[in-house]
Amino acid sequence: MIAFEDHFHLSKTELGKILSIALSKGGDFAEVYAEHRIYSFINMEEDIIKETAESISLGLGIRVLAGEMTGYGYTTDLSFEKITNAALSAASIASSGMGSNAFRFKKVKPKANVYAVSDPLHLTELKKKVDLVKEAYLACQKTDPKIKKVKVLYQDQIQHVSIVNSEGLMAEDARPQAKLVCYAIAEKKNRKEFGYSGGGGRVGLEYFNQVLTPQQTGQEAAEEALKLLEAVEAPAGEMPVVLAPGHSGVLVHEAVGHLLEADFNRKKTSIFWDKMRKRVGAPLVTIYDDPTIPSFRGSYNIDDEGTVPQKTLLIDKGIVTSYLQDRLSARLMNLPLTGHGRRQDYTCTPIPRMSNTYVERGQDDPEEILKSVRRGIYTEKLEGGQVEDSGKFTFTISSGHLIEQGRLTAPIKQVTLIGTNIDILQKIDMIGHDLTFGLQTGTCSKEGQEVPVADGCPTIKISLMTVGGQA
Repeated sequence: MIAFEDHFHLSKTELGKILSIALSKGGDFAEVYAEHRIYSFINMEEDIIKETAESISLGLGIRVLAGEMTGYGYTTDLSFEKITNAALSAASIASSGMGSNAFRFKKVKPKANVYAVSDPLHLTELKKKVDLVKEAYLACQKTDPKIKKVKVLYQDQIQHVSIVNSEGLMAEDARPQAKLVCYAIAEKKNRKEFGYSGGGGRVGLEYFNQVLTPQQTGQEAAEEALKLLEAVEAPAGEMPVVLAPGHSGVLVHEAVGHLLEADFNRKKTSIFWDKMRKRVGAPLVTIYDDPTIPSFRGSYNIDDEGTVPQKTLLIDKGIVTSYLQDRLSARLMNLPLTGHGRRQDYTCTPIPRMSNTYVERGQDDPEEILKSVRRGIYTEKLEGGQVEDSGKFTFTISSGHLIEQGRLTAPIKQVTLIGTNIDILQKIDMIGHDLTFGLQTGTCSKEGQEVPVADGCPTIKISLMTVGGQA
C-alpha cells in the first residue's frame, strides 16, 4: 500500500469502492493501475547542449473485462470524483449485474529485484548527466577528422506503478530506466555515412562509469560511420547468411517473437496459432523471453498487471512450447500467465509484449561457422524490419560484411534480407556458443504503444537466404 498512499493518496477502502463501481454493471474483472513517472532528457549537437528537460506525469487507469471485451477509463485528476467517473466509463462495457464490496488485498512479492542500482540517476544532479553527454560527444568528435556531425541523447526515468484488482491482487514497483546514445556522420569525398551506438537499461550512474563509458559509446558510433565509408555493394541472390552475436537478435524479435505473443494467436492471425507443440525450426533452435535478467532494459519485477514474470521457453529445440501471455489472453485461451502483460503508460490497456528475447547459445565455434561459408553475408546491425502475420519479412542490414572463403572481407550496408520465419528457422544449421545481447537502447512498438525491450543471439548460420543487393 505504500505507493498507493504516498504517490496517489488512495486508501484500501477507497480502492475497494473504485473496484466495486467498476464492476457495478456486471464486468468479470476490474483493475486499477496508477503511475507516477519522473523523466529527464538531454540533447547535445552542434557543439552545445541544445536541450534539457524534465517532466513529471501522474495518472490512473481503470480496466474492466467482460468476456472478450475490455472497457477502459483513465484520469490525471486523482480526486475520488474523477476516478469514479473513469471507473463508470470502464464499467460501461458490461450491461447488467451488481458489483462487489468485499475485496481482501494480498500483496504480490516479486521473486527478486532485477534493478541492481546503487547510484540512482533520477537523484543525480544535472551537471553529472551533462558531463556524461559531453564526454560521449567529444570522444566521437575526436576519433577522426572525417567525423563531421555528432549528436548525443541522454534519458533517464523512474516509474512508480501500483496495481490492485478485483481478485485481491495488490502489487507495486519502482522501475529505473536510462540510456545514452550517440549518432555520428562521417564524410569522405562527398560520401556521408551514419554510425550509432549506445547503452543503458535498468541501471544507475555506476553503469556509465564501470560498464559502458561515454567514451566507448562515442568512439563506437564514430568507428561504425568510418567503416561504412568503405562499404561496397553486396551481391544479390540465394546465399548463406551469418548473424553476428548480439544486435542481430532483432531479427528474432521481429520475425518470431511478435508472432508468439498470445493475442495474435488467440485471434488466429499469427502463423503460429496452430503450431503449439509442433516443429517450426531446426532441432538446434531454442528461443526464450526472459523479463528477469538483472539490469536489462526489458526487465521488470512485476508486469503491468501485477503478475510476477518468468523466463518463458517459446521454442524448444525447434518446437513451439509457449506463447507470451497477458491476463485477458490467458483467460480466453485457458493457459497460465507468463507475466508479459505490458503497457506504455496509464492511458493504455495492457497487451502481450516481449521483454528480453533471445536465441539460446549453441555448441558451435563462431570461427568454424565463418569458415563453413565460402561466399555469403555477415550481418552486424539490422534496421527497418517489416513482418507480416504470415511470417514473411524483410530486413535491412545497416552494417555488415561480405564473407569470402570463410573470412570477413569488405564492409557492406543497406542490404535487404528476405524470407519467411518458419523457413528460416528450419534453415539454421549452426549456432555458436557466444550468446550476446544487442545495445540496451531498444524500444518496441505495437498497437501504438512503445515499451523498452532487449534482444540477443549467438553467432547463427542460416544455410540459404534471399539477399537483395547488387545483381
